[in-house]
Amino acid sequence: MVDISGVPELKTIEMRDRRIWIGAATPFQRFLDHPDLVRSVPGMPDCAIWFADNQIRESATIGGNIVNASPAGDGIPPLLAANATVELAALRDGHIQRRSMRLQDFIQGPGRTAAEHDEILLGVECDALDGYGGAFEKVGHRRSLVISVVCLSAAVKMDPSGRNFKDVRLAIGGVGPMAKRMTDVEERLNGQPVHADLLREMMLSCDRFVQSRTRQEYRKLVAPGFLARGLAKAIKKAGAHAVACDIAEEVAHG
Repeated sequence: MVDISGVPELKTIEMRDRRIWIGAATPFQRFLDHPDLVRSVPGMPDCAIWFADNQIRESATIGGNIVNASPAGDGIPPLLAANATVELAALRDGHIQRRSMRLQDFIQGPGRTAAEHDEILLGVECDALDGYGGAFEKVGHRRSLVISVVCLSAAVKMDPSGRNFKDVRLAIGGVGPMAKRMTDVEERLNGQPVHADLLREMMLSCDRFVQSRTRQEYRKLVAPGFLARGLAKAIKKAGAHAVACDIAEEVAHG
């Protein structure tokens, strides 16, 4: 057994043009106290709060959450929403060989990844979503230190008027074998005004994302509300016009 958590390069956090690199050994607590992460990955601070208590957040890493490949992995939906890629490395024939791939391709099913037996995860790189509002919704079987039955991450950027969606990023987890981007919903919302009928239409489209073998009816009840609540919180954090915020709040809680 080899403990690699002390390798400093695996805890590197750095900006790379319009992307941000997050070393695999970065603890979840950094998403709450590192300025670059708080600003650039807006779905992760709420996720980190939900993830666990203070002590666990200082030891649990984003890399561990990724390679575990759990359908309920909390850190995966916010990274999917940020177009994350992962980088792997292996020592072969005396040389370090590296390769990168999209996070959505790396995770292949419950507990399954594309990593070879001799590879380690170096880190993850994702879009730096400065100016976006972010939100994370989660529910499980108990009230604390909970494993997700449904979790949803939202990142939203509004147009200059604050009334229209400019860019919407959504990903849902816990409802199937792998977390997924909600691309159809994103495409339907992008460029559109925040309107109650549109938001309710999107809520009705959530059923198709639920592919779990158990508790399907419960998940189908929860997912639409999470979509509406996540959007309402995200647009408010993105500086949306008060009218747009009021519409989204009414749908979310109506």
